[in-house]
Amino acid sequence: MSGPVARLANLKLGAVEQRRSPSTAHSSHDGTWRNADRVASADLGLIGLAVMGQNLIMNMADHGFTICAFNRTVSKVDRFLENEAKGKSIVGAHSIEEFVGKLKSPRRIMLLVQAGSPVDEWIANLLPHLAAGDIIIDGGNSHFPDSNRRTKELQAKGIRFVGSGVSGGEEGARFGPSLMPGGNEEAWAHIKDIFQSIAAKSDGEACCEWVGDEGAGHYVKMVHNGIEYGDMQLICEAYDIMKRGLGLSNKEIGDVLAKWNKGVLDSFLIEITRDIMYYNDDDGKALVEKILDKAGQKGTGKWTAVNALDLGMPVTLIAEAVLARCLSGIKDERVLASSKLQYVSRHAGKFEGNREQFLEDLEQALYASKIISYAQGFMLMQEASTPPPPPPVDVEASPG
Repeated sequence: MSGPVARLANLKLGAVEQRRSPSTAHSSHDGTWRNADRVASADLGLIGLAVMGQNLIMNMADHGFTICAFNRTVSKVDRFLENEAKGKSIVGAHSIEEFVGKLKSPRRIMLLVQAGSPVDEWIANLLPHLAAGDIIIDGGNSHFPDSNRRTKELQAKGIRFVGSGVSGGEEGARFGPSLMPGGNEEAWAHIKDIFQSIAAKSDGEACCEWVGDEGAGHYVKMVHNGIEYGDMQLICEAYDIMKRGLGLSNKEIGDVLAKWNKGVLDSFLIEITRDIMYYNDDDGKALVEKILDKAGQKGTGKWTAVNALDLGMPVTLIAEAVLARCLSGIKDERVLASSKLQYVSRHAGKFEGNREQFLEDLEQALYASKIISYAQGFMLMQEASTPPPPPPVDVEASPG
């Protein structure tokens, strides 16, 4: 895999700049869109109307593009058009035939569906209605080997496939995600305007660039998520030191995080952890104390760790973050172990040093650890981007 890597950190949501193009957006005098029944009016079609899909559609509409929405449960299309999408350059369809028919050529179709077999099923359903040169974009968290396969299979059928990482969650999808497209590079010229228009902006540049061939986009997103696994685990360990080591209350920890969020650790994860520390349930008790201490995972962190092992790269921090989640999952064993193995402080159980200095040191330790996590992630991507060495030449088998 080759090509520039999308920005992975400290993305700030850019202000949405309204841009209406006469060729893509037509409104009547009363502000409603009247091209719902016109053929080939949409610049892009998106399948999958969960919150991420809806927000991406509205983001694209805000930037002057006409989008056709479709969903397996077609009643959801009508609800979307009657509510969130009302008055915007968004049209709907109630069948695949109608959906494809409303797209300009080359047709650009984005899938926001569950990774795995659902992506292949949607592609199979779409193929009979597509023509050579049309583009299918998978915007889910697909495993990069699947995107490698799909790029090759669809290229053989004349269809250009793009596997794109989408980062930023629901809010990012609505107001500016980081996008990491890769796959068949012939598609890039046809989707670049849309993708870079809706992406977050950092220092005036779009947080979106072509990443590389085949599954490169989903590979970068996988490592991006792996780095995030590491970030979250590091914050958890800093919390544990403050909670058990210093004996701070949840509010006091929130105050520390609020201070950190104004310095080098300024980030979305620190911000929301601060908010969690401050939040009390309806009964006045801290909500964080009521949350079950079992962390789930969707697989991208594990994929990162497995790929690091395959490539022989010591991505230790991300791997330990994945294992920490696995450890959290065996709750019964941990409860049993806690009844047998008791923590005993070497002192009186109370921190007796300079607390302010300790917290400053902890802030710097967390910062240094985050740098290591990012460095290991980029190291892995660099290794994956390095072409394999040519196979050794069998001298005895050579002619002459």
